[in-house]
Amino acid sequence: MSKKSRAKVRSAEAVPRAEGEVGPREPCPCGSGRRYKACHGSPGGAPAVWSARPFAGLAGECDVIAMREFVPAATAPLRLKGSDREVVLCTLLPGATPGMVRESGAIWLGLQVQHAYGDPSRDLAAVLESALVAEPGSVVGLPADPGAGATLQELVEGEIEVTVHDGFGFWADDLDDADGSVAAALEQANAAAAPTTRLEGVEAAYWTSMGEREFLRWVRPEDEDALLDALARLHAAREDHLVEGARLIGMFRAHGVLAPVWDLPQGTGAEPIAAPAAAFDRRLAETLADPRPLHTAERAARSGLTSRQLTIR
Repeated sequence: MSKKSRAKVRSAEAVPRAEGEVGPREPCPCGSGRRYKACHGSPGGAPAVWSARPFAGLAGECDVIAMREFVPAATAPLRLKGSDREVVLCTLLPGATPGMVRESGAIWLGLQVQHAYGDPSRDLAAVLESALVAEPGSVVGLPADPGAGATLQELVEGEIEVTVHDGFGFWADDLDDADGSVAAALEQANAAAAPTTRLEGVEAAYWTSMGEREFLRWVRPEDEDALLDALARLHAAREDHLVEGARLIGMFRAHGVLAPVWDLPQGTGAEPIAAPAAAFDRRLAETLADPRPLHTAERAARSGLTSRQLTIR
């Protein structure tokens, strides 16, 4: 970079911003997770429909977010309103396909897809509506923004029960693999899937092992600010550990909620942290009810946690 260019950059950085102004490289205030210059700061850059918390009101909201963002292989049956048609929500389908109609007529919906049109719940509903009129054996895509329409919450009802699988063998449950192509695809997909377990007794908490490290990722339903305050109180009081040697190292921000992440000692496993996680859940609920303002050490803890927050959606 020339001296003149560097001078221009320094000059631009020195210009004071108007109140509420957002820098082009900063996160867009809409909550999309994209930089402002690539979202509402760019003509035509923002999606036509945007929802800051797209799965709000859906039973199992936090589990659905976990399935979409970091659980490799899991399924959850959905119950359609006014229909007994079989519908299964899947973390990932072959080729990141948005939807499939199996030969049995069952509809599979994929959460981990390549498109991003601003409201994944509305997108899932659009795929579901297309699948309902598609022939068995069809693959259902979403090649363009579907625009305004129903959300998944408006089409389904009841609780969502997640089953975490060891791999993607469920893809081939009703397929003929005479040429071995399905087995080859499964082997490749399974090799990329980190071992994952959903903890018993708490909602949307997932243990995983990545190489030589273990983590707990826990999607929480609480208001973000209230949750940050409560976590800061517990962190300042050294009450945020789950087991000896575990550390709260940060959090993801996805679809309007936070997912705190703990680094666990190697060899911990999922089962030994289930009871401590349930105890922490109760302790967190009590802390969330504390109306007092944060004191100095708690404010510092909150600032530290916020700095280790990564927005992924």
